[in-house]
Amino acid sequence: MEEQMNSLSDNDHSAPLTQTISLALEKNSNAEFFVVELNDIFVGCAFLNSGISLGKGGPYIWLNDLYVMKEYRQQGIAKKLLLKVLQWAEQEGYKGIELETGISNAATKKLYNSLGFYDIISKRYGRSLS
Repeated sequence: MEEQMNSLSDNDHSAPLTQTISLALEKNSNAEFFVVELNDIFVGCAFLNSGISLGKGGPYIWLNDLYVMKEYRQQGIAKKLLLKVLQWAEQEGYKGIELETGISNAATKKLYNSLGFYDIISKRYGRSLS
């Protein structure tokens, strides 16, 4: 994930990434972190937060990040990881899961569509604080 974040800007994201993962792993956090390990190497991860949605009628998940290292892509790892997240979410009683991807990311869109995700027509807004 650090590799992905560093590819998006010139800034080193090591410290903020480590801090974010530490926060996610705290007992009272509403975040979850799933990892895939092959031969003692972390090759993929999913990072998500839970919230409550009036539209969904209860708890739902926002998938912040789904990442597989470049050299391990096209091997079904992302699909297995996302299936694990979906299975866990259903067992935990979540009502839905939402995420976003780039408009031109055809491979990711194909993966999401193959697992029953569908396009939501909206424009997401955001603002950084501090």
